[in-house]
Amino acid sequence: MKILVVEDEPTIAEDIRSSLAEAGYIVETCDSGQDALLLGSTETYSAVILDLGLPKLDGLTILKRWRTDGRSMPVVVLTARASWVERVEGINAGADDYLAKPFQMPELLARLGAVLRRGNHHHTSTIIAGPLRLDTAAMNVTVGGRNIHVTPFEFRLLSHLLHHLGKVISREELKEHVYGHNDGRDVNAIEAMIARLRRKLGIDIIETRRGQGYVVDASP
Repeated sequence: MKILVVEDEPTIAEDIRSSLAEAGYIVETCDSGQDALLLGSTETYSAVILDLGLPKLDGLTILKRWRTDGRSMPVVVLTARASWVERVEGINAGADDYLAKPFQMPELLARLGAVLRRGNHHHTSTIIAGPLRLDTAAMNVTVGGRNIHVTPFEFRLLSHLLHHLGKVISREELKEHVYGHNDGRDVNAIEAMIARLRRKLGIDIIETRRGQGYVVDASP
């Protein structure tokens, strides 16, 4: 599942990003209200974690515009202010849940999981590419109905490629997504992981683009 995190405080944004990534989510982040509005209006996300206190374009305005435009992805609102008036405003604007700062990361993960489980936003947890099926909810990979055992890192890499079908993803981006910003491993670790995944899958589905990165074809 792909989650958009909109938070302009770098430390909080990185804490949320790393926690979600460890939980198996695909995570994109932004710290600008304008960027958030564009991403939420043009990209598909399973859910959004949205800080209200953004500069220039605040989170409440962004949320109202998304809902007016028919964007129905679940949104968990974050705010440093915890008055009941703001909670009411957030819910009325279309928020699915509300969390006041400071908060504990397990609570955020629990609330995110709850809004995803409600099932009234019609998001599918399965991505299909030819005979390959990846279920982000069950953390399961199959090829032609055969279960494939993959490690959490391998699942995270494969999920990132499948969430960007047809798009070439650089080794650097894959390294950052799989291991995080501060990991000391170099991009050769990604090459080795790709080789292991190819052997496990037994199908030629991950294509190497010399000097660019890797891509999974979007065609069936």
